[in-house]
Amino acid sequence: MIQRLTTKAISLLKNLIETPSFSSEEDATALLLENWFQEFNIPYTRTQNNVWSVNKHFDDSKPTLLLNSHHDTVKPNNGYTKDPFKAIVEDGKLYGLGSNDAGGCLVSLLVTYTYFYQKENLAYNLVFAGTAEEESSGPNGLNGLLKTLPNIDVAIVGEPTLMQLAIAEKGLVVFDAEVAGTPSHAAHPNHDNAIYNTIDVLQWFKEVSFEKTSETLGEVKLTVTQINAGKQHNAVPSEVKLVVDVRVNDKYTNQEVSDYLQQNAPCNIQPRSLNLNSSSIPKEHPLVQAGLALGRKTYGSPTLSDQAVLSCPSLKLGPGDSTRSHTADEFIYLQEIEEGIELYIELLNKVVRCEY
Repeated sequence: MIQRLTTKAISLLKNLIETPSFSSEEDATALLLENWFQEFNIPYTRTQNNVWSVNKHFDDSKPTLLLNSHHDTVKPNNGYTKDPFKAIVEDGKLYGLGSNDAGGCLVSLLVTYTYFYQKENLAYNLVFAGTAEEESSGPNGLNGLLKTLPNIDVAIVGEPTLMQLAIAEKGLVVFDAEVAGTPSHAAHPNHDNAIYNTIDVLQWFKEVSFEKTSETLGEVKLTVTQINAGKQHNAVPSEVKLVVDVRVNDKYTNQEVSDYLQQNAPCNIQPRSLNLNSSSIPKEHPLVQAGLALGRKTYGSPTLSDQAVLSCPSLKLGPGDSTRSHTADEFIYLQEIEEGIELYIELLNKVVRCEY
């Protein structure tokens, strides 16, 4: 049964690759997920472009484990040499936009859910959710779906981790900063040039650090990623606008980081949102212990995922390699999908069937 499901999963992934699904434009890939459930006679619900289902013997008295991954993609960058919307298999690699992030994880979790759907006497309920708008952190993805799903006690979020256990993930706060100055004609003296004022501000951002270091996530990382100023060569602008990307470890809340920067930065700075928090799961949790028993290793992830919108413990785990995400000629090894499905099922057997 697993082999048959794996073959169908790879076929589904090829169809997903060849069906554009940019964030907020996932209508057609949601239909592909619906088709899977219809083929296997599994009841499901579609909420906007999110497709979800609960296991046959769902029991309100049991804790609930969410299996989640996303079917939206970023737009392909200009470096592609292959058609990003054509599923191409070469040398054991399946190329195409979304193959690695996070199509391989999505179809592997879908197989896992299908395998366990009819099983009786599970220690956990199972919920599968193939969700939208992960890449844009939009309101109509998992974040909006949570109020509709059953109460979730723990989650596996399918993202490419080489099937290692990401037991913590950094949060994200994006800040808009503004360095002020005095506008003037470029030909006249000006000792309050906003662009020159930015030199000291950039140096401050380069040197600022947060005291608390996380065992799994390391330091808070702050990076200036965008600068914008001026409209013409002969006019000194009144301000320079910066964008600052801050990756927050689990020793700080997003609010604490925001408060510190607003109180201490040598410029005006405002957060866009404080909703994307760091996340983690205790090493003692049965999911982590089951993974360790299967020879997996734990680590902290610097990249953001839908873990950020979950308030319950969550484990990021999936086939593929995060370093391939958002790259030109994105790919996933077919063997990674096959091994990912096997490991997901082994992991859940240890947890939902209590096979220690």
